[in-house]
Amino acid sequence: MATSSRLAADSQIETPLLLDTVEGAVDFKGRRVLRSRSGRWRAAAFIIVVEVAERFAYYGINSNLINYLTGPLGQSMATAAENVNIWSGTASLLPLLGAFVADSFLGRYRTIIVSSLIYILALVLLTLSATLPVSNISCQDVHDGTTCSNFQLILFFFSLYLVAFAQGGHKPCVQAFGADQFDREDPEECKARSSFFNWWYFIYSGGVMVTIWILNYIQDNVGWILGFGIPCIVMVISLVVFLLGTWTYRFTIPGDEKSPFLRIGKVFVIAAKNWQTTHSTVISEEESRGTLAHQGSEQFKFLDKALVAPDGSKEDGKVCGVNEVEEAKQVLRLVPIWEPALGSSKESEIDEEPTKLVLPLQQFTNYGYKLNKDVYYIQ
Repeated sequence: MATSSRLAADSQIETPLLLDTVEGAVDFKGRRVLRSRSGRWRAAAFIIVVEVAERFAYYGINSNLINYLTGPLGQSMATAAENVNIWSGTASLLPLLGAFVADSFLGRYRTIIVSSLIYILALVLLTLSATLPVSNISCQDVHDGTTCSNFQLILFFFSLYLVAFAQGGHKPCVQAFGADQFDREDPEECKARSSFFNWWYFIYSGGVMVTIWILNYIQDNVGWILGFGIPCIVMVISLVVFLLGTWTYRFTIPGDEKSPFLRIGKVFVIAAKNWQTTHSTVISEEESRGTLAHQGSEQFKFLDKALVAPDGSKEDGKVCGVNEVEEAKQVLRLVPIWEPALGSSKESEIDEEPTKLVLPLQQFTNYGYKLNKDVYYIQ
């Protein structure tokens, strides 16, 4: 009797614990997590801190970059505008690479840590480049480009693009990892998840506004060493805070579904191997499988060749489905939208005509008052 009552008591204790676990999530050691001790706002707060710090660092550089290029580095306004546009466009596209690495290899948590370490390294090098003397910089502006051989310029641009690379890992992971801390199957947490996105963008926007005010003032009136050093210190602190929250995080168990990047890449690889395959062969192959011809879109028909195995085999993994091909076509349709993100600029015309520049839109209000009436903006 005593043994049976003890077993009954143990089962009553275990049952609430099983009900309190979050389905499809584990802790950092791979154990099932309890709803009351993990995730939700307790974990999301740590993640919001690292996001605010990263945006503080990024916009602290981006918002005043053209002033540094035309000031200490002595570049012309046209050359500086071109460099800002190319860097901003590159930074806008690199999150695609970061998302691929996170989904296919490292996971969001590890990607955030690695990106933060790269961020800190980049900001250290950027601060170091600002400490180097600028008196020996020799840049010659010519019609076919600007040639500079100074070590400071090399270090500066290496650090700058390292920042872009680091934010490419941060941007697709931090917000998604924050959303993972809320269980969509639980009504209460699902509601809190919606509030999380609202507060995220509110804090994000407020942080960017404060960043531009504070760091731009420091960079223009105190010095660039401090202006680049403060974001570095902030990123170090944010990484420590993020690591302190590790015990509260929920880690989503990856499913059997392949990464979208791998699925899309597979379509292009198989289509390339079948470059000699005719469209009639593709239609015949689909008819033999019982698949309706022209079930997909008529655009980018060359990708339909991925529906046929290169060696004629019908084994799984050697051919792509219609949905996978259509997914790849949708990505190609987005290319014209992504292309303008790279930005463009026109070099100054060395003649009697007014100088024509293309500056990023966000620079207009900051630097327009410094330009004379002979300068026009073209967007």
